[in-house]
Amino acid sequence: MKGRKIGFGITGSHCTYAAVLPQIEQLIDLGAEIVPVVSDTVQQTDTRFGKADDLLKKIEGITGREPIRTIVDAEPLGPVERLDCMVIAPLTGNSMSRLANAISDSSVLMATKATMRNGNPVVLGISTNDALGLNGVNLMRLMTAKLIYFVPFGQDDPVEKPNSLVADMTMIPETIAEALRFKQLQPVLIRRV
Repeated sequence: MKGRKIGFGITGSHCTYAAVLPQIEQLIDLGAEIVPVVSDTVQQTDTRFGKADDLLKKIEGITGREPIRTIVDAEPLGPVERLDCMVIAPLTGNSMSRLANAISDSSVLMATKATMRNGNPVVLGISTNDALGLNGVNLMRLMTAKLIYFVPFGQDDPVEKPNSLVADMTMIPETIAEALRFKQLQPVLIRRV
């Protein structure tokens, strides 16, 4: 990871932030430069898991950079400030469906599109209650897409939430390492319960 510039997109799976933020710290400890990018939901939504402003301050404190918040500010990640890899973790079902259908209507998705335009890998750490429901077609579309790699994932609660899939966020660094070699970390389907 030393010397690698990694975009790190965060979308609105608020219950997953506690698992994701330590991975950003680990990437920095491994020598990566992190460029944080946050969706509108992350910027604007206070939840039982914390206030949006507190999360943004925490991200800036960890990375030493103010998070990119707009599509306009994310676009230069393609032609000007190139990323070696773009991560989206957590990736909600909403953002997953838009990415699978080539819609770049958020800062996170624009940064992702910019990275792919440069031929560099994208790592997705999914966290969605609908991956095995209507969103399943979007998951499969992304799994077969060039330049896209998944943090290994599995059902987090098959009895109460049978359509839900969540990545093992502790596997983000090793997934990135493989993605930088244009390989998918295996196995991609894991037991989570």
